[in-house]
Amino acid sequence: MTTGTWKARHEGSPQFVDLASLEELRQGLLDGQWEPTDEVRGPNDTDWVAIENHPQLEEIAAEMEPPPPRTYDDETRLDMNALIDVCLVLLVFFILTTTVAALQKRLEAPSVEEGKPGIAVVTEKEVALSMIHVKATFENGYSVVRIEDTVVQDTRRLVAELKRYVKPGKTVLLLEHDDKVSQDTVVKIIDAAKGAGMDRVRLVVP
Repeated sequence: MTTGTWKARHEGSPQFVDLASLEELRQGLLDGQWEPTDEVRGPNDTDWVAIENHPQLEEIAAEMEPPPPRTYDDETRLDMNALIDVCLVLLVFFILTTTVAALQKRLEAPSVEEGKPGIAVVTEKEVALSMIHVKATFENGYSVVRIEDTVVQDTRRLVAELKRYVKPGKTVLLLEHDDKVSQDTVVKIIDAAKGAGMDRVRLVVP
């Protein structure tokens, strides 16, 4: 190491380097060997001074582009993709659960099991004599109700229409409906049968 009139050291370092001339120091600054925040001491200086604050070097230090700031990965960043996926799965689950629950509310036809009484069977003659046959079908996107093959135009008139067919000895409603008919329509028919004074309602098992 040659002894010179200029000395330079990295910021905060106790060790320094002797430089032969001011020009050598300037060249080292341009080459990136030294940073503007590093410290120098000239032959007439009594203390260490930052390069960017030294009268003979501050101009060239000001012209240098500052180094780009260091970037660090943000470890606290929340990955929203996984959260969105979980929300979509839960949404599909709730939709399916609601659909199944709605289907379970539909009336279930009685089933025949071993050891239990079977389904009651009636003949056409019994139906004609003691029952009023009501059939609900799903046609062209709407529920259509027929009483003894006569279409009821307005379900709000079901009670009045059923009363026309009720007579002594004929107070049982035989209800037949498609699977696509809404539960609301089936309930309206049953309620109308009670309002018309009918004794009971029987369902036709497919």
